[in-house]
Amino acid sequence: MPKSVDHQQRRARIAGALLRVAAERGLEAVSVRHVAEEAGVSAGMVQHYFSNREEMMAFALSVVQEHHRARLTAAVAALDSPAPRALLRAFGAAVLPLDEERVVDGKVGLAFLAYTAVRPAAADSVRAGTARMVAFVAEQIGAAQPDPHSAAVGFLAFVEGLSLHVLGGHHTPAAALAALDTHLDLIFGPC
Repeated sequence: MPKSVDHQQRRARIAGALLRVAAERGLEAVSVRHVAEEAGVSAGMVQHYFSNREEMMAFALSVVQEHHRARLTAAVAALDSPAPRALLRAFGAAVLPLDEERVVDGKVGLAFLAYTAVRPAAADSVRAGTARMVAFVAEQIGAAQPDPHSAAVGFLAFVEGLSLHVLGGHHTPAAALAALDTHLDLIFGPC
């Protein structure tokens, strides 16, 4: 009788290895061989799920995006009131690299942004995701600012810049959350 294979479990194992390789060594180190070594599987198994490096890169980005969505969904569900300021704080805290999983996601996301800067075709999904985030943040800012779109772009740039500083060890997670609260005060006024 043939052995039953859990393809979701295998794909998750390979995805975890892919993210670890990208976070620890950069996207340039992402290869079938390196991912297979990290996952403890054969190169053939990795090739069964990804026919080339670009597919692995796109998958890595989709995994990071899904992690962000799941964290944001959980954070919003935990809110007593989905007021705009609380939603944006939950959003910022979900994206900032405040724990090991978010550090890995942050490093992969940063590496992917650099990757897409020189490969415009690969940047399409990143641009689409950014446009959705800007629209969401602008909707939350609404009447609190005269130009919600520009304020949304600024908020996202602030969170991404702050993330870089946390990843680089310039600020602690606690300092990042305090800075996030201060920035929200600038947008909405003090609590």
